[in-house]
Amino acid sequence: MQAPASEVAETAKTLLGWELSANGVRVRLTEVEAYAGTGEDPASHAHRGPTPRTRVMFGPAGRAYLYFVFGVHWCMNVVCGAEGEAAAVLLRAGEVLEGAELAQQRRGDVAERELARGPARLVVVLGVGHEANGTSMVDGTGPLLLSPPSRPVAPQLIVAGPRVGVANAHDVPWRFLISGDPTVSTYRRHVPRRRSPSPSR
Repeated sequence: MQAPASEVAETAKTLLGWELSANGVRVRLTEVEAYAGTGEDPASHAHRGPTPRTRVMFGPAGRAYLYFVFGVHWCMNVVCGAEGEAAAVLLRAGEVLEGAELAQQRRGDVAERELARGPARLVVVLGVGHEANGTSMVDGTGPLLLSPPSRPVAPQLIVAGPRVGVANAHDVPWRFLISGDPTVSTYRRHVPRRRSPSPSR
């Protein structure tokens, strides 16, 4: 899994089909998104260097990087750069393979394809939160376990497209998904928020 930060897009592709388990639920990754921290990717949280929040992105590889969005949702990445080089892959969506009843309890009355269709929903289905941040996803010591695929993805099924929900570098084609998979999230291009006009004086 460890590779130079400059190769994070290729690393992201290889994660499609991998299986992620936690708290009685196992999912197959169907959509991911790459972020480099090399100073050349302004969409990356680590673009300007390490901070208390982003330090985990600088390695070692295989750790979970979770962050809070909109004051409501957790999203999860797997760190994949060489130690000292920030790079991470956002886990955007997955197919629930085991623990469907648990997943349904955590997500409510939604269709099976919607259980982990989106990065925040994926985290909810797995029943993890901030306590998983910085823990290993590969050696069994943390709450999450990332394993090689039982069903490898054929290269011709991997589709690349622009990233979702980022204000900068959103047209970089570093979102990778399994073509035709119903659990892949819907693409929405980032739309800058308009500020309300200042009252006239």
